[in-house]
Order: sequence, then structure tokens, then C-alpha cells
Amino acid sequence: MPEISYPIHTERLILRPLSSADVDAVHAYQSNEEVCRYVPFEPRSREVIADRIANLLKSQMNTEEEAISIGVENRETGQLMGDVVLFWRSLEHKSGEIGWAFHPDYQGRGYAAEAASAALDLAFDLFEFHRVVARIDVLNTASVALAERLGMRQEAHLIENEWFKGRWSDEYDYAILASEWRAARN
Repeated sequence: MPEISYPIHTERLILRPLSSADVDAVHAYQSNEEVCRYVPFEPRSREVIADRIANLLKSQMNTEEEAISIGVENRETGQLMGDVVLFWRSLEHKSGEIGWAFHPDYQGRGYAAEAASAALDLAFDLFEFHRVVARIDVLNTASVALAERLGMRQEAHLIENEWFKGRWSDEYDYAILASEWRAARN
């Protein structure tokens, strides 16, 4: 299986595996109710985050149904700002899924787009996915805008498809093909 060579450098960022040194920085955004409003988990305790980093999170993907969570660090300050997650959904269909979460102090500055672009490069160039999707709550307008900035297209609007955090949620499914990603990058 392909192996990711860390760290990954972009213009303003360093993407790398999360480590035990990141527990407080990850806790700063994964315990934030607004950050967790649209993600599958509730605000996490420091202990849960420490356990996930030590025992659950992977820095490499070897087969379908695995995922990697990549820390996103500011190159100038060294501050961890958020993470991007990449799921390998199907080996047969060469498909993946992408998601992101960032501390509110770093939102709205293009960091998530830069990090997600690097993750899509991994998905299409290293893992040779054919297609990557992003599943986004309709109310999460910032993530909708980010998916569109990445060149993803809305393919579905699912009405009340999941009971999510005390309500029926609507979901947009955004996707991009490897050929579309490569054409946009050139």
C-alpha cells in the first residue's frame, strides 16, 4: 500500500500526524461546541482526545474503511490549527471521503482550503482514488463554501436523512473526480 511521506508542506502549512504533544491544541477545538455542531462527535474531553491520539488515530491507510487524521500546523507559528480527515471508503470503487475541523481562531483565512487541497492531492495522486465525497450538514454554510472552493460539486440534497444531535438533519453530498481535480490543478 502507498505510504504518506510526512511532513507535507504547503505554502503556509505543515500537515503531519497528530502526536501526544498535540492533545491540548486538539482539545481547544474538539471541545468547542460550535466546532462540534456539525461533526459526528460531541465535544470531547482532554482524556478522550489523548486516548484517541495514542490508540486510535492512524497516520497511514492500508485498506478500505480505514481513515487518517492529519494535523494542520501553521508554518510560521508552529501552532496546530485543526485537522483534515481522509477516509478510504471502497477499494473496488476507488472512493474516499474528506472532512475537516479547525479552531475558530483560524477559520475564514483559507487554511482549511489549503489543507484539504493537500489531502485531495494525497487521495488522487498517492491513493489513486477515482472519487472523493464530502458529506456536509446543510446548515454548515462554511463547509459548503469550502467544498465549492475546492471545485467539488453538489450531487445530492438528502432531506432529513439522519437523526443527528437531536434533530433530523439535511445533508449535501459534494464530490469531485480525480480527472476533475487534475484538470483544475493544471
